[in-house]
Amino acid sequence: MLFVCGLLAILLKRNAIGILMGVELMLNAANINLVAFNHFSHPGPPAAVHLDGQLFAAFVIVIAAAEAAVALAIFLNYYRQFKTIDVEQAIGLKG
Repeated sequence: MLFVCGLLAILLKRNAIGILMGVELMLNAANINLVAFNHFSHPGPPAAVHLDGQLFAAFVIVIAAAEAAVALAIFLNYYRQFKTIDVEQAIGLKG
């Protein structure tokens, strides 16, 4: 359900920040699935700790932080040039 909310935000929002938030929602949904899959794929005693899903989730969080930093830098430059962050007007970026 969280993934679908992120997908709808990407498809329906015209604001670049809203689209970025939708991407983050989708990545968080993937993190929840990774941790849940790890929990249910390694049955056994509670003493046996398997951190595969948590490590993959941490990797996705690092990638999401880098993606957000790059996207915000692009949005700031776009705003400086066009005085808006409406993605419908990005057609003006063609060279």
